[in-house]
Amino acid sequence: MRKPVSALVAAVIGSAAMFGSAHAADVNLKVGDKAPVFTAKDDTGKEFKSTDVVGKKFVVVYFYPADLTGGCTAQACGFRDDLSKLTEKDVLVLGVSGDSVENHQIFKKEKDLNFPLLADEDGAVAKAFGVPVSPGGVAKVMAGGKQIELRQGVRAKRWTFLIDKEGKIALKNEMVKAADDSKAILKKIEELKK
Repeated sequence: MRKPVSALVAAVIGSAAMFGSAHAADVNLKVGDKAPVFTAKDDTGKEFKSTDVVGKKFVVVYFYPADLTGGCTAQACGFRDDLSKLTEKDVLVLGVSGDSVENHQIFKKEKDLNFPLLADEDGAVAKAFGVPVSPGGVAKVMAGGKQIELRQGVRAKRWTFLIDKEGKIALKNEMVKAADDSKAILKKIEELKK
């Protein structure tokens, strides 16, 4: 026996409510799309608002799984080492993970990072960009010459986005090579400026 349409609609609405926002899981940004608006605490504990920078300069938003882990450290150090070249091209770099403000402070100090890291413990920023997240965990890492445990709220996939000066997605990379990410961004900026 077929259910009435109203019963089907109620079932779909109930399912969406049970699993949270259906829109967050359905985000699939493409090159040319308007970048999402987002806020998050930075590594100093201050609130970062994308509206303060997007549309005024190029903005790199790179998502990574966890502070002070192998690939994530290689990626961050690449951006650190290329930051002066990126800054000359009017680029702001933002690293985003499910780590806390405190974890980010340890990471920045340990690796002498020179750009903001955003704490996305609930995965809201990742979801706004359509980046898959999984439950967080504990990473055992070396910091200050000793092993410590850093807890993450969520773990995001390693994806990188470049937002152009019009506030649109200019690059979406779902297959990031961690150590080469900053070079890929520099190359894309050169292409955009031609």
